[in-house]
Amino acid sequence: MQKGDHLFLVDGSAYIFRAYHALPPLTRKSDGLPVGAVSGFCNMLWKLIEDARSTEVGVAPTHFAVIFDYSSTTFRNALYDQYKANREAPPKDLVPQFSLIRDAVRAFDLPCIEKEGYEADDLIATYTTQAVAAGGDVTIVSSDKDLMQLVGERVILYDQMKDKRLGPEEVKEKFGVYPEKMIDLQALVGDTSDNVPGVPGIGPKTAAQLLDEYGTLEALLERASEIKQTKRRENLIEFADQARLSKKLVTLDCETPLDTPLDDLFIHEPDGEKLVAFLKAMEFTTLTRRVAAALETDASEVERASLSVEGAPRGPDLDPVAANAPASGDTLFAATPQGLAERRREAATGEVIDRSAYETIRDAKTLRAWMDEAREAGILAFDTETSELSAYKGELVGVSFATRPGRAAYLPLAHVAADADLLSGPDEAETLGGQVPLGEALDILKPILEDPAILKIGQNVKYDLLVMLRHGVEMAPIDDTMLISYALDASNSLAGHGMDELSERFLGHKPISYKELCGTGRNAKPIAAVEIDKVTEYAAEDADVTLRLWRVLKSRLTAEGLAHVYERLERPLVPVLARMEERGIMVDRQILSRLSGRFAQKQAGLEAEIADMAGETFNPGSPKQLGEILFGKLGLPGGKKTKTGQWSTDVKVLEDLAAEGHELPSRIVEWRQLTKLKGTYTDALPNHMDEAGRIHTSFSMASTTTGRLSSSEPNLQNIPVRTEEGRAIRTAFVAPKGKKLVSADYSQIELRILAHIADIPQLKDAFRDGIDIHAMTASEMFGVPVEGMDPSVRRRAKAINFGIIYGISAFGLANQLAIPREEAGLYIRRYFERFPGIRDYMDETKAYAKKHGYVETLFGRRAHYPDIGAKNPQVRAFNERAAINAPIQGTAADIIRRAMIRMEPALAKAKLSARMLLQVHDELVFEVEEAEVDETITVVKNVMEAAAGPRVEISVPLVVEAAAATNWEEAH
Repeated sequence: MQKGDHLFLVDGSAYIFRAYHALPPLTRKSDGLPVGAVSGFCNMLWKLIEDARSTEVGVAPTHFAVIFDYSSTTFRNALYDQYKANREAPPKDLVPQFSLIRDAVRAFDLPCIEKEGYEADDLIATYTTQAVAAGGDVTIVSSDKDLMQLVGERVILYDQMKDKRLGPEEVKEKFGVYPEKMIDLQALVGDTSDNVPGVPGIGPKTAAQLLDEYGTLEALLERASEIKQTKRRENLIEFADQARLSKKLVTLDCETPLDTPLDDLFIHEPDGEKLVAFLKAMEFTTLTRRVAAALETDASEVERASLSVEGAPRGPDLDPVAANAPASGDTLFAATPQGLAERRREAATGEVIDRSAYETIRDAKTLRAWMDEAREAGILAFDTETSELSAYKGELVGVSFATRPGRAAYLPLAHVAADADLLSGPDEAETLGGQVPLGEALDILKPILEDPAILKIGQNVKYDLLVMLRHGVEMAPIDDTMLISYALDASNSLAGHGMDELSERFLGHKPISYKELCGTGRNAKPIAAVEIDKVTEYAAEDADVTLRLWRVLKSRLTAEGLAHVYERLERPLVPVLARMEERGIMVDRQILSRLSGRFAQKQAGLEAEIADMAGETFNPGSPKQLGEILFGKLGLPGGKKTKTGQWSTDVKVLEDLAAEGHELPSRIVEWRQLTKLKGTYTDALPNHMDEAGRIHTSFSMASTTTGRLSSSEPNLQNIPVRTEEGRAIRTAFVAPKGKKLVSADYSQIELRILAHIADIPQLKDAFRDGIDIHAMTASEMFGVPVEGMDPSVRRRAKAINFGIIYGISAFGLANQLAIPREEAGLYIRRYFERFPGIRDYMDETKAYAKKHGYVETLFGRRAHYPDIGAKNPQVRAFNERAAINAPIQGTAADIIRRAMIRMEPALAKAKLSARMLLQVHDELVFEVEEAEVDETITVVKNVMEAAAGPRVEISVPLVVEAAAATNWEEAH
């Protein structure tokens, strides 16, 4: 995502109910299946897409996603157990349509996103925040007032049913306050539909008047005694804490962990055959014809998809595979020929999934018999059930395994009575009888899980490996169906790597979901309190499905020539990352606290300076107030208004004004950066620390298109290092007493890879000779000597060097260097003339991607770009830029993966005790004994600099810079 891009976010959950109530009841003729909401949803979504293409709803989207609520239970229920407690159950004829509507979104080839523990609004808020930060615009397709707090100069709310757009002024007109005060207004008013209490006797109009007078909720509550109206004053004093709680409930989480990155939401043309197959299966004749015509698809040639839902009869004209599938709770859909072929192949084997065949293991004798069976088979699909989603914190509740398709069992270990009090954790409640004691169970499991002759198969097996590692079991060897799928289909827009999605695609089977097992809302239970027989069906099915998926997917690795990617880059890294996550990194809470205090003081100082420069006090976080000050009151040049009539105050506007010598915009930029650092890092990181003062991030191996790792809960890869305050945050990451942190970082690795791949003699020679690459580029381009070079000339060359990798445009370079667009275009043309190999590489890469649908790294990893030939020029250009960058960035990612895989054996061989803790893009961080620092740095540099070979010999040297210090910042 970049400046000028436009993100559409559809509030899918709201869409469902609007679609349901907008149309009379409708059933499918062939079998009576209720499909009215599905029909309304598909028609609304298709109209939105068509209108967006024709820019009827504004600028055409470059990115698009449909967001759903995962369940009614979220983190807000922990704050207030009555949150949404008065919600009525959905209509019975709507329930079977929920899963079909999600199938519809996937049939449209759109990201279908939900997140356990969070509401759709939180995901929308997070994507919106990230898109705006990246310079994009956002259209939120919803009429939900809870989302109005997100509206701003680059964010609008679009009510499709009324064809109405809401910007800041429209929000003000409707509620009497601008978006930045909507949270405070909702906290006062409350919300009966969500059971948010608010303050009795205060409605929207009164709340707006109070906020206009007192500014903020906190200021109002602190000065409530000044209010003259007796009842209102008494209520505000009596229910102050209730108002503060309500504020927490209505405030959207703008930092929700995202399973699908923002950049993966780019829009592309729907697969005509896939979409038409779905619509035909639903018997939406009119819409099928309309879509087929628009996508130039022959509907008569498209095979009808197979669909089945719980309680719905299967008509004789449905796919025969569906007729043989289990009836309970399944949604079976495979619109692609590959998916149908895979399902038919599985059905032909006679291996139908039968949950009633699974066994519950109640005693040690039975467990030993199962382990003997695993030893005989030489293979064991394995899965853990824990009390929390965190592999590091969750207590082990039970394990499941399968030895062959259909042969699976569940071993309960810490189940308690259904009415047990688990608020203090499962170990505080008495476990039920009929369970093997944990210690005895581990004694039986450990020899099998550690047996090198028995392959252990998991789905996202790093999670299970880390859980068992915490219990003293080092599970090996392992295979991971998620990573096999990722190696096969990374960045393929048709592919997801979660077990449920893989199961539906390749087995034609929808497994029991966690929410089906544990319930939702007030009836939700922790898994430890769910009946063991029910957990057996759920957990053993996971192991069974994982084993079946492994049989289907593993054979594809060899057939498609990708076995080496999985075997050399994916599988060996799993235990390495699990150990890194278990170790964590030490953080000094006092340093973070001091930084928070320092940032708060500086914020206050900046706010005072800002008020002094403006001649009045105002909220520097309010775009409207800021715009009025800068361009209305002070009359600064360059002001422009957005579509809503509000002055634009985005970072580019402020930076341009600051560059012209205006102090106030400069202070605003500084204030914004400081506010983000404080909220995201210094205030938040202590919440992630364990009792030993260490933070355990989680590394995701299958969430990027190029093979780069990502970090979450917390994300330690995005800690800023370009400002003094940002760098100060890294000083809080420290080494224990007697140890040092060593940071080892590849120097300009992507430029080195570009020089090799594009075969640029000048760049290769410069890297071989250790010459300053940016100065050399400037000398080549502008004909100036390296000695005594003007730093601004080198800076321009540096911007071009790195920009070329990411397909920078003349517009982008002009903005970055603050030069005219024509001058930037001249620089880029001169660059390509001086280094013609780069243009050749770009053209050849685009041609290869258009022919094959993917590009490859030097190590054979594939990144798929099925939309590189899209009709939409923005979508096509995005795919071209990504395809050009992927071999470079992906090769760099592969190299550091190889280094990490080889690092621990190299350190052990050298008899060094250093422990690898973090991977941050091109950097590795270690915890090292003080006496071993020099020797460790030597080993680390040797491993990293040699990581590309021997399979790939890069024609320029890889250089690693490493240093040691007591904290991360000083070591970097």
